[in-house]
Amino acid sequence: MSAHPGIPPHRIAVVIPCYRVRAHVLDVIAAIGPEVAAIYVVDDACPDGTGELVRCEARDPRVTVLTHAVNQGVGGATLTGMRRAAEDGATILVKIDGDGQMDPALLPRIVRPILEGEADYAKGNRFHDLDQLREMPAVRLVGNAALSFFSKLSSGYWNVFDPTNGYVAIHGDVLMELPRDKIAHRYFFESDMLFRLNLARAVVADVPMAARYRDETSNLKIGAEIPRFLAAHLRNFAKRLFYSYVLRDVSIASIYLLLALLLLPTGILLGAAGWSWNAAHGVPATAGTVMLAGLPVILGMQFLVAFLAYDTGAVPRRPIHKRLRPFSLPDARPPAAPATADGMADLPLSR
Repeated sequence: MSAHPGIPPHRIAVVIPCYRVRAHVLDVIAAIGPEVAAIYVVDDACPDGTGELVRCEARDPRVTVLTHAVNQGVGGATLTGMRRAAEDGATILVKIDGDGQMDPALLPRIVRPILEGEADYAKGNRFHDLDQLREMPAVRLVGNAALSFFSKLSSGYWNVFDPTNGYVAIHGDVLMELPRDKIAHRYFFESDMLFRLNLARAVVADVPMAARYRDETSNLKIGAEIPRFLAAHLRNFAKRLFYSYVLRDVSIASIYLLLALLLLPTGILLGAAGWSWNAAHGVPATAGTVMLAGLPVILGMQFLVAFLAYDTGAVPRRPIHKRLRPFSLPDARPPAAPATADGMADLPLSR
């Protein structure tokens, strides 16, 4: 019997991307509860042979091991497992890392917003309980706080935090709607998923969870990845603005954004040019010159604030997975007339 009777056991699959997690992966598998129907362990060309270890040592019949010949990164491994799980009929796909940082006992909490029809995608948030943040290393704490702000800009999900949290769940129908080949395959995976979900207008739910750090060793090289993260966030931010406010729809926010982009640079350039000319000629700037530069900046800032106010209120709120399910209309044809004793149908008489 399932320990969580509210969760149908045939609907949930867990994907565990594996790269140098040999010391922890078997414990992670053993801790996954009976509410999960299938477990997909994806060996991402692990030099430690994690996949072979699971094949030999794991006794859980739910486990399937998939192997990459070439390392594709945590995102690539996760997408491989999720695609296979969706093809096998799972409707809710959960990613749990193999390094032991994610407690499998939290899985019912993670999938609950999707099961109850409130969200298409759910993710953990380690910043909910401030007292438990003491367990998070200071570098990660500061880095996640900064990346969360950039993720809000690039993804448009102003209501979620902790974007790099890898404890995620997604409805299978929503996953199949995403351009999986375009999603980042390495450490930017979780942030890029949010960007792609926003373009699909999917609902994302934050789920409070405790931070848990033991003796795991992260493969993330923070110094090398931060510039890449920032560049990727800026690229996604520009794409989102174009797709949401130019290509797909033109709203009052589009006008706010256009005016802000026109007025702010104009005011700054006028101010810089005027200051340079006055400094070169030793002439104090007149009130009119100051206003000529200052007014576009003031108006541009007002339009920018108005745009951000609109954008923060435009977070998707209606789950899309219900609309992606197959739907058939009732047959509108009139029922066939009953046959008479001589085998001929009774037909209405013409007047």
